[in-house]
Amino acid sequence: MAATSPVRVPKGSIRQQLVQLFGTLLKPLYWWYEKRVEAEVRQGHAPKHLGMILDGNRRFARELGLEGHQGHEFGVQKAYEVLEWCLELKIPTVTIWVFSTDNFNRSQTEVETLMRLFVQEARRMAQDPRIHANEVRVKVIGRHDRFPPKVLEALEELEKATEHHSGMLLNIAMGYGGREEIVDAVKQLLLEAAKTGKSPEELAAELDMEHISERLYTAGVPDPDFIIRTSGEIRLSGFLLWQAAYSEYYFFDAFWPAFRKVDFLRAVRDYQKRERRFGK
Repeated sequence: MAATSPVRVPKGSIRQQLVQLFGTLLKPLYWWYEKRVEAEVRQGHAPKHLGMILDGNRRFARELGLEGHQGHEFGVQKAYEVLEWCLELKIPTVTIWVFSTDNFNRSQTEVETLMRLFVQEARRMAQDPRIHANEVRVKVIGRHDRFPPKVLEALEELEKATEHHSGMLLNIAMGYGGREEIVDAVKQLLLEAAKTGKSPEELAAELDMEHISERLYTAGVPDPDFIIRTSGEIRLSGFLLWQAAYSEYYFFDAFWPAFRKVDFLRAVRDYQKRERRFGK
């Protein structure tokens, strides 16, 4: 009787099946853990003002074998998800940094991709039923003189469509730089003084921190309690420099598009455990 040939199993197939099986078994555990963390977070206090630096879109895309600028599409979708998580925790104010003044120095292809996305998503948000159902008010902060007219028009439409809302305030920082913000506040202060005939000496004599705070892009809004940055970078890069003097920070290793709800909840839980002393 002729010997039968052994069945040849393609290399990697058993490993792949094991990985898939392991992933399937982990899903219920992951769901249970996420719900457990969420229950803990809901028993604590949420930040009154959450700032987020959405970093790592390009590196995320490159890891998938795509062009770097294509990562911004993934980043946009993640921003909508995170906004929903913030609404679930009833966070009153959220500020997200999506485009800095330095980002204009990137490649023409990337800047054009971003400008197209800004128009597309501003119009989408202006019509989004979730934005209106939750009474989200959108304000765009930063220097906008370098943005194309189509972008400015779309952003203005978005602000007007939500200006009557009384729910969460969503600040979208575009064309934003913390140093530029402080410079603009000082310029405004000097121009106001000049109009009233106030001398530089008189202005200097009465100048205090409130004079600057009242002229920032975020005037009238509480300073951020908590700031999250993704992608593993441990720096502010100019985000809310004046306002973040006493903020708590959380730096997360994963790129922005890979930021999961459980990661968000663990960040908030970490914030809730901290004792804020404000220099005392």
